[in-house]
Amino acid sequence: MASVLGCRPREVVFTSGGTESDNLALKGVAWAYRRGLYPGKKPADGPGHIVISAIEHHAILHSAEELEHHGFEVTVLPVDRFGMVDPDAVGRALRPDTVLVSIMYANNEIGTIQPVREISDIAHAGGALFHTDAVQAGGLLPINAEKLGADLLSLSAHKFYGPKGVGVLYIKANTPLLPQQHGGSQESRRRASTENVPGIVGLATALTRAQQNVESEGAYVRGLRDRLITSIIERIPDAHLMGHPQQRLANNANFCIEGVEGETMLLKLDMRGVGASSGAACASGSTEPSHVLRAIGVPRELAQGSLRLTTGIDNTPEDIEYALQVLEDCVSELRATETAETAVG
Repeated sequence: MASVLGCRPREVVFTSGGTESDNLALKGVAWAYRRGLYPGKKPADGPGHIVISAIEHHAILHSAEELEHHGFEVTVLPVDRFGMVDPDAVGRALRPDTVLVSIMYANNEIGTIQPVREISDIAHAGGALFHTDAVQAGGLLPINAEKLGADLLSLSAHKFYGPKGVGVLYIKANTPLLPQQHGGSQESRRRASTENVPGIVGLATALTRAQQNVESEGAYVRGLRDRLITSIIERIPDAHLMGHPQQRLANNANFCIEGVEGETMLLKLDMRGVGASSGAACASGSTEPSHVLRAIGVPRELAQGSLRLTTGIDNTPEDIEYALQVLEDCVSELRATETAETAVG
């Protein structure tokens, strides 16, 4: 793991997944500050301040909300219509008591890739640590922690074809952090609990393979994704691509389609063997529009027609053509039904 991340073995902490890694990063650094363990900053400087973006995973958003209940202050930075964070806005948000800036490497819903190295340099210049939630990027982008400028970096194995239930938090040497799980001395007293050795082996094997093949596999899934994006725009009227048109994950195609209801569309796709989602998989079951779509300014009615498709190394061009035909048929059926119901009403 250290070889892949470009760090020392002692800087690797194994967790139960990306959610725990994100929680440990934010809360661990925040409480280290309150305990007076943060070099160059003291609780007398202020209550403790954290900077995040509006499109972070709920593991970050909810951890920040929990810290607010304990007196910490949080700045939530807006994003533009493509979901990009303005690095200059990060600099303007910094305060003497800013302990951590946490900006995700790539968004799990719309695929937008952030300029994390530029943001980390700004955070460090202002005396703050930098964390990046790299969960979605593990199998698709280079994740050398030093090159990214990360003091803390979160990963989850299942995002790069590893087992579920195991993840990593990279913690740069001398980074102030208090454990949030107590009861043992595992992981150099940073994360108590018996290590999931089979899961860890699977994690390390999967990540090594993914990073060795990141360029070739990235090119393959990008080709399939581009076929999806181009064809959906050509064949389905009023389908709007979400996220940055270029700076996006190689496997991500996210659309908002006018005149359809997302959950009904998903059911129809599923019945014909096409797997898709209307937002983050961890938010399935929610009828509310995605917080990511709201943050990039998508109207509520349009956001209800959200569709996320991702391509993988097991997909084939034939899969893409089948998915396109099924999607085209489903949208036509739903729009025809809506038109008929409106006419009757």
